[in-house]
Amino acid sequence: MVRPTKQRAIELLQIRLNAIPGLKEAKYNAPEVDLWYRNTRVTIENVFEDSQSHVRDFVGIWLGNIYYQSDSLYQAQYIKRLEQSASRLQSMISEIEDFWPEDIQETNSQQTAKTTELPMGRKVFLIHGRNHGVKNTVARFLERLQLEPVIMMEQPNQGRTVIEKLEDTADTDFAVALLTPDDEGGLIGGVQQARSRQNVILELGYSIGRLGRNRVCALVQGDVEIPSDYYGVLYIPFDESGAWQQRLIGELKAAGFSIDTNLVL
Repeated sequence: MVRPTKQRAIELLQIRLNAIPGLKEAKYNAPEVDLWYRNTRVTIENVFEDSQSHVRDFVGIWLGNIYYQSDSLYQAQYIKRLEQSASRLQSMISEIEDFWPEDIQETNSQQTAKTTELPMGRKVFLIHGRNHGVKNTVARFLERLQLEPVIMMEQPNQGRTVIEKLEDTADTDFAVALLTPDDEGGLIGGVQQARSRQNVILELGYSIGRLGRNRVCALVQGDVEIPSDYYGVLYIPFDESGAWQQRLIGELKAAGFSIDTNLVL
């Protein structure tokens, strides 16, 4: 497994740390809490080469259920665990800053090659389903960052087939896929589960193939089914508190975009 660079490792842990204030407003058993816990554990496993002790430190905070307590006491314990997690994540970031060697400087030719790989434009392909409220919210946020959201349904048809229109529309520098619970599906005779529209899954896969996973970000709303081939890839929950905004900014910066965070303060 290829470990992230020092800078990228700090960014990944900082994203998990930045989400904690928003989680304090959530209920201890909310789906986004479980999602954050899982994504944080996976992040730690992938950041540290010998990750067992780091994972054990984090998981140990959350081990053990507390029984026979009132709901308010359980919520208070949940807040305490979040605060302990914040301290542990900050300690891991400090460890990387103090003890990891600096990233190896590329040669001039390598730096030139890397520069040509970064996005030259400001276009972001916005993949969406039927939830136009979420689509509009994310589109306006991208515009505030001085990016250009490209929405397929808003592009002229020009006599093209749907797949031709997709190929032309997806000619962007980044893609954001909105996985909203618009449809239902499941095994025949099994339990039906909320899932995104089929066009969203197709366009998500197409964008990953065209841009690479590092330039595609999935925003997931609620308890929606994740495509099996995509399961395990870290994604961002679309939460009402707005914590998704800073995390999306982090992904855009990691992909090479220059983002002025003062635009969204």
